[in-house]
Amino acid sequence: MEELFDSLKNWGCDVDGALARFIGDRELYRSCLHTAAGDQNFELLPEALRAGEMGRAFECAHTLKGMLANMGLIPLYDIVVRIVEPLRAGEPAELLPVCDELLAARDRLNTLLKESA
Repeated sequence: MEELFDSLKNWGCDVDGALARFIGDRELYRSCLHTAAGDQNFELLPEALRAGEMGRAFECAHTLKGMLANMGLIPLYDIVVRIVEPLRAGEPAELLPVCDELLAARDRLNTLLKESA
């Protein structure tokens, strides 16, 4: 587990802050990392953007933003903010490439989780 946490820290994640929110429960945090990586909003967000459903896209992105912040997954959080804010402002620029970055970062998280299993 320490190897996973070290890898996350080296990637820029706030593991210590997240563990404080989890009252130091390392097993629970690790379990929640798996749950976070599998959150359906990672898939629903690009679907909503492709369908032009900006309200639904905002809900998905905003949900991810809160979850990623609480989990200390700062590299993913920093990407999703670049989706949330244009949607909030009603200026949805070309966001699918940013979604691709987000999914690539989620894939990296999944890789780290698998390597630590």
